[in-house]
Amino acid sequence: MKTLVCESLSKDYGNIRALDDVDLSLEEGKIVGLLGPNGSGKTTLIKLASRLLVPSAGRITICGEEPSEITKAIVSYLPDRNYLPDWMNGRDLLDLYKDFFADFDEDKAVEMMTSLNIDMNMPMKKMSKGTKEKVQLILTMSRHAKLYLLDEPIAGVDPAARDYILRTIISNYDENATVLISTHLIADVENVLDEAVFLKEGRIVLHQGVDELKESTGKSVDEYFREVFRC
Repeated sequence: MKTLVCESLSKDYGNIRALDDVDLSLEEGKIVGLLGPNGSGKTTLIKLASRLLVPSAGRITICGEEPSEITKAIVSYLPDRNYLPDWMNGRDLLDLYKDFFADFDEDKAVEMMTSLNIDMNMPMKKMSKGTKEKVQLILTMSRHAKLYLLDEPIAGVDPAARDYILRTIISNYDENATVLISTHLIADVENVLDEAVFLKEGRIVLHQGVDELKESTGKSVDEYFREVFRC
């Protein structure tokens, strides 16, 4: 089944075209890297899929539905910045997610927070940046969604935290779901990816299976990415 489909999808910000005639089809059961330098259109594509933006042209669908209240119920979105209220603690956040999302698995979230020794009574404002990143990811991955949209989930955190985040993604998504990871830190994520999508100036320049890419080029995804985007 096709989880995410883009057909001639474009998005303009005034005179700037952030996405330009994008055609993309992602199947369920895949972890896909949305890879490109800053300003390539990665966040714009994710925001269109999460219904935070609307297309200027073309069409995007999630499991056959255009972004709507229906798709919000099956899409779990992790923004590229802290979005949770600083005054809330872990228990408040669990209650918040239970209220908003019928597919939220509280037991799974508690288990992950406990395994990391996260103090459930500590407000977000007192947590370190790395702990905040982990809490946000735990909440996102504790939903039984069809599509997980993760925007720069490992940016700004230390290597140990990156390893934890990637392990969490691998072990907590449903095999019938799709995970789309936006990042420019290719070397850190390529071992968990099934497919890679390269975005450049709002256009897709490559969409290929990672194993196939490595075999055909003799390079890692990171090495090939550097070649494609060499200044």
